[in-house]
Amino acid sequence: MKSSVTEILGCEYPVIQGGMAWVAEHNLAAAVSEAGGFGIIGAASAPADIVREEIRKCKALTDKPFGVNVMLLNPNADEVADIVIEEGVRAVTTGAGNPAKYMEKWKAAGVKVIPVVASCAMAVMMERAGADAVVAEGMESGGHIGSTTTFALLPQVVDAVKIPVIAAGGIADGRGMAAAFMLGAQAVQMGTRFVAAKESIVHANYKEKIVKAKDIDSTVTGMSTGHPVRCLRNKMTREYLKMEKEGVELMELEKLTLGSLKRAVIDGDVVTGTLMAGQIAGLIKSEESCSDIIKGIVSGCEKVIGEYK
Repeated sequence: MKSSVTEILGCEYPVIQGGMAWVAEHNLAAAVSEAGGFGIIGAASAPADIVREEIRKCKALTDKPFGVNVMLLNPNADEVADIVIEEGVRAVTTGAGNPAKYMEKWKAAGVKVIPVVASCAMAVMMERAGADAVVAEGMESGGHIGSTTTFALLPQVVDAVKIPVIAAGGIADGRGMAAAFMLGAQAVQMGTRFVAAKESIVHANYKEKIVKAKDIDSTVTGMSTGHPVRCLRNKMTREYLKMEKEGVELMELEKLTLGSLKRAVIDGDVVTGTLMAGQIAGLIKSEESCSDIIKGIVSGCEKVIGEYK
């Protein structure tokens, strides 16, 4: 299954793994790339030397291309931007800001740049800055979200830019992939589906919550602060939403979530941890290998498209 995105990234299938903080480390990225998709290491707010180490560990596990997600608000972003070049990383996805300041040196080094966008205006800005493609991410996604749904955002972004568009948010199987392609996407990016992968280091408690999730089990915290985050409902989200309703100051709200993602991912704290997951979690019924996930979504997509030819 080829597309303009597989040509840009050098992967077999147009399936990209989201660059999730604490989740998207070298084991998962390597497994996705080995399975024919495009794995991504999530740099998040990690120190630069840790990011370099993750890249080298990934290289030891696969000779397939993979990328790094650079969170531009990371105080170490300048160093990470250079490490990506020094280590010969194939591509970067970016979030939480504008990558324009790094674009020239990334492009000069042959690094493909794919910003994550939540609006047409940002997509157009990124195209003008020299992006090779954009990820149009809807509010169905887990983690930090925008305000427009994927399947409303996607066709509008496709119409707004000439570079390839990757669909993200609310996609977990071949039907979702086929629908994204029908709306003009050249690839899909999945996060939640890979959180529950066998190769994911995420704690079993967290994975179990995703596998058992129903369609209504996610919620969005932080709407009042301007920093909305989608995660699965638990004691922490109930307390956070209660405090938001009461008008508690941002600093107090942040105390509640400080370190909560790490607690969920590493320690398996599903009570007070942040269980970032998209609305699509209800479709995930078991823990599968990255290879089975990718083969399943690709064959499912081909089946759906074949039925409508």
